[in-house]
Amino acid sequence: MEERAWKVTLADGTSLGSLKLNGNNFISTTEVTKEMFEDNLTEVTIEGGDTIEKHENMELVQISKMGEEWWFILRDIPAEELEQMALKAQLDYLSMMVDPEL
Repeated sequence: MEERAWKVTLADGTSLGSLKLNGNNFISTTEVTKEMFEDNLTEVTIEGGDTIEKHENMELVQISKMGEEWWFILRDIPAEELEQMALKAQLDYLSMMVDPEL
C-alpha cells in the first residue's frame, strides 16, 4: 500500500482527501457514497505527492465498506465506449420518437 496521501476532486469541486491507495483502490476513513459520484465524474483530478492527473469521463466501479474504511475504484471510460453510449442514446431516442412495432 502506498504511504503518500491522495486527494480526488470531483467535477462539482467535492474533494475527498487523506486517501490511501492500494492497487487501484482509494481508501477513505470518511464515508463515501455512490451519490457523491453520480453525474460528477466528467472532470476528476487525482493528486498524490508530486503527481497531478486530470481525467475526463470516469465511472465509479465499486464502493466497499471494510471495517471503518470505504474502498472505492474509479476508471476512465475509453473513447470507443463513450461513442457506443452516445450511439445507443441516439437509437433509443429515435426508437421512442418513431415507436416502431417490431
